[in-house]
Amino acid sequence: MKVLLADDDRVLTQLLSNRLRARGVEIVVAHDSMQALMSAMRSPVDAIVLDIQMPGGTGIEALRKLKASTKTSSIPVLVLSANGDTDTLAQVKALGADGFLLKPIEPDALYRALCDALGQTPTGP
Repeated sequence: MKVLLADDDRVLTQLLSNRLRARGVEIVVAHDSMQALMSAMRSPVDAIVLDIQMPGGTGIEALRKLKASTKTSSIPVLVLSANGDTDTLAQVKALGADGFLLKPIEPDALYRALCDALGQTPTGP
């Protein structure tokens, strides 16, 4: 599985990347919305993990563009946010997000959510 991890928190992306790589997941990292969009358009991935609050445009704007493009519309997108209010949840669902995860997120929980979004069985503990 190849995953685009888009979050401006470099400590979090390093932690999640290391733990997911240990499970055999190939990771591509983006630290802002524009970089995430360009990466998703350039190199196909199986899933995208997208933070809501990032520089270079919000994750909401990136989600809207990802789901509007024929090149990326079918890629499952899991949205990460520290804000779990019902308005945010409703907005990302309406835009086509395949999942919503609250920060802080445990790497194992993210792995299980990715497997679920891709219809795969998690491996390991």
